[in-house]
Amino acid sequence: MNEKMKQNAVAFYKMAYEGNPRQATELYVGKEYIQHNPAVANGIEGFIAYFERMKKEYPKKSIEFVRVISENDLVALHTHQVWPDNDQYVTMDFFRFDKDAKIIEHWDSIQQIPKKSANKNTMY
Repeated sequence: MNEKMKQNAVAFYKMAYEGNPRQATELYVGKEYIQHNPAVANGIEGFIAYFERMKKEYPKKSIEFVRVISENDLVALHTHQVWPDNDQYVTMDFFRFDKDAKIIEHWDSIQQIPKKSANKNTMY
């Protein structure tokens, strides 16, 4: 079940991020969708509206999945996102799944990758 949840989390986020959030929710979201990101309205329609707006405003953004970790009913995604003008972000998204491997809850954290660092390590 953990592998299926990991695959579903990546497929869901990639599909929504690349511009098809309605299909992503139809395929990968359960009966409810609890949203903890304060910039996104709660529920499925709030998620869809946010990602449809991002598609229109930032059509050339990209995402790379660096790590996918699962434990019990949770999956964590560690991603690298590149937005217009080479504006880069590291994100961590956490999804909770129901018994059918459908997403029912989401938390995230995002940090802009700075141009300068106090060390030589990457954020990955």
